[in-house]
Amino acid sequence: MLPGSRASRVADEIRKEITDVLSKKARDPRIGFITITEVKVTDDLHHARIYVSLQENQDAKKTFAALKKASGFFRGALARNLPLRRVPDVAFFPDQAVKRQSRILDLLDEIRLDAERPDRKSEIEGTG
Repeated sequence: MLPGSRASRVADEIRKEITDVLSKKARDPRIGFITITEVKVTDDLHHARIYVSLQENQDAKKTFAALKKASGFFRGALARNLPLRRVPDVAFFPDQAVKRQSRILDLLDEIRLDAERPDRKSEIEGTG
């Protein structure tokens, strides 16, 4: 999906609409508080992959089961609000980027702390 392509523009509109529906119309308590981080639409506009991040204390299994059950509701909202001949099938997926980013930051902190240890500094400087 190239930036500025039709699929990219449709993905942006889907993200806006799904965010709006989640904040104003979705009433399933299992969904809880989620953040849509990215939407990817196939070039033929038949499928939309919606990536979401959850709060740490949320039950991912229940949340994704509720999102899957409500996918027809979301698709209907897209059909009503977007000027598309064919509305893409929507599927929700966990966004792993936040976890990867957190893991990388943790590793960098470990490296920094290890380099700051006095016994490690002498090894690095060659004085130990």
